[in-house]
Amino acid sequence: MFREMRRNKQRLSPEETEALLAGGGHGVLAVSGDGGWPYAVPLSYAYEAGRIYMHCAKAGHKIDAIRRSDKASFCVVARDEVVQSEFTTHYMSAIAFGRVRELEDDAEKREAIALLCRKYCPVMGEGEIDAAIGREWAALNILEFTIEHLSGKAARELLQARGTKL
Repeated sequence: MFREMRRNKQRLSPEETEALLAGGGHGVLAVSGDGGWPYAVPLSYAYEAGRIYMHCAKAGHKIDAIRRSDKASFCVVARDEVVQSEFTTHYMSAIAFGRVRELEDDAEKREAIALLCRKYCPVMGEGEIDAAIGREWAALNILEFTIEHLSGKAARELLQARGTKL
């Protein structure tokens, strides 16, 4: 169903890809937007156990697109160094394909937003996180992206530097 990576020798292991996804600062969610036009939007996210969680508004282009079709992709670039002398970049990235849904269950929503809070505000205690969630609860909308296919890729130079034969 999903294409094989063309430059398969640059593939990251599943463990490396998951670590890259877990540690990324932001990702880009791509959906089928209005009139069939692609719509890609950068988002903060948290990753856990094959799922990506994002918070968003309850209305707008992204939500309309997801309600029309739950299929999406999500991309994270964890490293991107331009090497001018070589006319290249040294990069590491991951791309996921899967389905997105809005969380309806309060317990699922609370756990997902707490996961996001712990990622982006690691110095906050659980009491502070609970208070912040309580203040924003009425407006809160959480998306869950369930990964069906995940791949990671790195520049040849990065792989060679760690001793990987290509």
